[in-house]
Amino acid sequence: MDTQRAACLHDLGITVWERRGLPQIPAVTDADSVSDAPVADDARTAAAAQMDWPQLEAAVKACTACRLRAGCTQTVFGVGNHRAEWMVIGEGPGAEEDRQGEPFVGRAGQLLNSMLAAIGLKRETVFIANIVKCRPPDNRNPAPDEAAACRPFLDRQIALIQPKLILAVGRVAAQNLLQTTAPLGQLRGRVHELHGIPVVVTYHPAYLLRTPTDKRKAWADLQFAVHTFGERTA
Repeated sequence: MDTQRAACLHDLGITVWERRGLPQIPAVTDADSVSDAPVADDARTAAAAQMDWPQLEAAVKACTACRLRAGCTQTVFGVGNHRAEWMVIGEGPGAEEDRQGEPFVGRAGQLLNSMLAAIGLKRETVFIANIVKCRPPDNRNPAPDEAAACRPFLDRQIALIQPKLILAVGRVAAQNLLQTTAPLGQLRGRVHELHGIPVVVTYHPAYLLRTPTDKRKAWADLQFAVHTFGERTA
């Protein structure tokens, strides 16, 4: 194990690299737990579905479809490789993200970088985005209508990238992405599907900073994600 990988595992509270057999778990679609969250306007959805990357980013910057835009400094479009095999999706920008215009910066971003490095990925090789592109006031959870207003942009990013795996970090991201009300504990450890793309759910890095005892669970989630990715790309 190289020094950098060991340091990343240390950040996750893991002192040794453990290879464990993972169970074969069938994909689920969460059809039985779909929420009644609002959906985006059909015209906006149709328009977003035709956009290329420059058009999409310009549309995000100009968007006033929900109340969040009026209260944020700038939009946080997303960052990374437009041909990424892995896509990481969180809930929404925080104060530092709002200031820099980039998702997952600061301490949570550093931990996410370590989580990715622990499974052999670099930040610049994945694509990182959020459920909403503008910071909710006081870092509150995005409201259902706010998430719905932003969903066409996220769906178009996913369609343009066509990742081979989506890693949803945190309950809010997972529930909005999968349109479910199931708790995080029920969403972890299963392969979900979104537009035919496998989705694996884990903890948000900010939560892990507050609750480091769950870092080992997050490490198990990451191993499961690698296993799922390997199965789908074999």
